[in-house]
Amino acid sequence: MFREIVAFRRSPQFNDRFRYDLKQLLRWRRDVRRFRTDAIPETLVEELLDLACLAPSVGNAQPWRFVSVDDAGNRAAIIANFNQANARALAGYHGERAQLYAGLKLAGLKEAPRHLAVFCDEGTAQGHGLGRQSMPETLRYSAVLAVHTLWLAARTRALGVGWVSILDPVAAAEQLRVPREWTLVAYLCLGWPTEEQDEPELQRAGWQARDAACRQVLWR
Repeated sequence: MFREIVAFRRSPQFNDRFRYDLKQLLRWRRDVRRFRTDAIPETLVEELLDLACLAPSVGNAQPWRFVSVDDAGNRAAIIANFNQANARALAGYHGERAQLYAGLKLAGLKEAPRHLAVFCDEGTAQGHGLGRQSMPETLRYSAVLAVHTLWLAARTRALGVGWVSILDPVAAAEQLRVPREWTLVAYLCLGWPTEEQDEPELQRAGWQARDAACRQVLWR
């Protein structure tokens, strides 16, 4: 007679210390623009990508696609793209706000040792369309969750991430020669930060303070 042995996977227990550390992780996850140029071990980058792939996604579609931008020519094209988009953005401000904008450091493209472009595969068959029939944008939201997961994972290894949103996404996709059905969701700079801060840089620079409205809940 054989006795059936069933192995149960025990769920982890998250204690007060873990919850405190999680709060600190969220507080100290900053959008980094000032990087050291030291190289990041490839094994560490692979570890972070593995963790990013644990992010939730609509219908389990896992639509995120990562592109490591290492070629000097491609990086130069992205930097030129940023400079053009930044000039257009600056032209939309006037007076003191324009002066303040012009003095902000808005990207660490030249210093960061790693560049990661994150795309959403709009044509993926993964997930079989579940959950996105009525809200197709949730496919891109899923890619954003992968970005956030990578961001937090990087912070636990003392790495910083900078999200460069001042770009022409169509031009960037063309430069990186990705499939047509891929949409740029985020262009990330990854590296060791030159400083540690728990306060957003834009707040320290006087651009925008935290807004209490973000905590507002409407009851219906």
